[in-house]
Amino acid sequence: MGHFYFVRHGESVWNIRNKICGKTDSPLTQKGHEQAVQTAEEILKQGIRADMILCSPLLRAYATAEHISDICGIPFRTEDRLTEQAFGRFEGTARDGEEFRQAKTRFIDSYGGGETMLKTAHRVYSLLDEITSQEDTVYILAAHNGLARIVESYFRDMTNEEFAAFGLKNCEIRRYDY
Repeated sequence: MGHFYFVRHGESVWNIRNKICGKTDSPLTQKGHEQAVQTAEEILKQGIRADMILCSPLLRAYATAEHISDICGIPFRTEDRLTEQAFGRFEGTARDGEEFRQAKTRFIDSYGGGETMLKTAHRVYSLLDEITSQEDTVYILAAHNGLARIVESYFRDMTNEEFAAFGLKNCEIRRYDY
């Protein structure tokens, strides 16, 4: 039986401004950098061992992975399939907006120039298929909240409403066994 870990990136500038980031490159705040360092320290404290960190190429996830790598001594590389979903016309709008909340339950909606949930799931599931076929390699995935929903749905059935409502806190660590 194998496992891997998923870590959401630290707090970003747009997180504190309550804006939907999507593929927009919002950097970490000072608090976000501190959260990433604390997460690395928690990984060491828990005795988590990993062979590789795969991270989104977006700054907020990349910086989080870099802190974890530096402190824990785990090599990392970017993985394009971990890029956050493009939320089209919703990027830069309020994260808690009612229209966006409802849109997240429509899986074939591209949000006016973005990426559908189905296409996002396809690319993330292909990565998860590869990871779960390698029981001897333990990964840490450093990515985004939108992808956290998709990773969770890979391992358990969810209603559309549960899927849309699912989320992780900044720098939360979640283990997945397979």
